[in-house]
Amino acid sequence: MNSKSSSIVLGLGETEDEIIDTMLDLKDCGVDIFTLGQYLQPTPKHLPVVEMVPPEQFEYWRRYGEEEVGFRYVASGPMVRSSYKAGEFFLEAMIHSDRDAAAAAAAQR
Repeated sequence: MNSKSSSIVLGLGETEDEIIDTMLDLKDCGVDIFTLGQYLQPTPKHLPVVEMVPPEQFEYWRRYGEEEVGFRYVASGPMVRSSYKAGEFFLEAMIHSDRDAAAAAAAQR
């Protein structure tokens, strides 16, 4: 498997159109594992947080990324951090999906 992953943070004043455009651009570049997290200001010298994004908004973007954009896997939530964990999340999701498919096939026999 040769999957590309990418990550963005929310909460810096981005618009919905900017999020959508970024997701589409990344998909066009071959990204299929995508993570979204909440930006947290690491020090007073860094950009301030503009908005704390509610969990239901992260769920919306997860569904949008998978169902509309076509990412194979999206990890999205306030505490989700960069794509270093995306591979683990993706593999776990694929294992569960494969098991569900096998169980469904067995039930049809």
